Amino acid sequence: MRAVWRSDVGLQRKSNQDAYLVLPGEYPLYAVADGMGGHLGGDTASSMAVAGLKASLAGVYPTEQAIASSYDGISANIYHRQAHDHKLKGMGTTLTMLWEAEQQVIMGHVGDSRAFLLRQGTLTQASTDHSLVSELLRTGVLDEESARVYPYRNVITRAVGTDPSVQCDTAVFDKLSGDRWLLCSDGLSEYFTHATLFQALQGDDLDAIADHLLTTALQGGGHDNITLLLLEVMP
Repeated sequence: MRAVWRSDVGLQRKSNQDAYLVLPGEYPLYAVADGMGGHLGGDTASSMAVAGLKASLAGVYPTEQAIASSYDGISANIYHRQAHDHKLKGMGTTLTMLWEAEQQVIMGHVGDSRAFLLRQGTLTQASTDHSLVSELLRTGVLDEESARVYPYRNVITRAVGTDPSVQCDTAVFDKLSGDRWLLCSDGLSEYFTHATLFQALQGDDLDAIADHLLTTALQGGGHDNITLLLLEVMP
């Protein structure tokens, strides 16, 4: 897949606690992590997450089982790191990844960063948010309009590193020519509806699309760090 990426501190944060991974090779890896737990904790957790993926999965044949094992190991490492350093107490991170094989793409996911797939004119959110607002949407307590302004919409219900192990979502997708994937932190996705994101992902120039996505989030307020990976399966 061809990949372009952007990461920005935004307009209101003092540091960028997002991290990302673009690792070429026989089985390329792509990931976005959005850290939490204060300035130092968020930076550390997200950096440990992407470093852990690289260390455990680089050169390995892609499987869902390998992803689940990697996430567990990363969660244990982050959890034990904070247990021995009070300055990092409470840290954790989202972690959303794609792992590319010859004919398939495998997704791993924990948290509220997102993976979107644009395929043959249809945009779907491939990941499910592990967040309070997502649970309230699924149970019908909130509708889409009220969810966008819900005061606790950034509260996540599952993260990597807050416990010694973590249950990650995995899914396998066929790799089709022309597929376009977007991995992003919530600092990007909060500024788009499904319809506006679909429109933003149109066009042939991936760099121009990535620039437009980032600019839209910044012009919308840039309240959080913004990270995106835009990927396209080439013919």
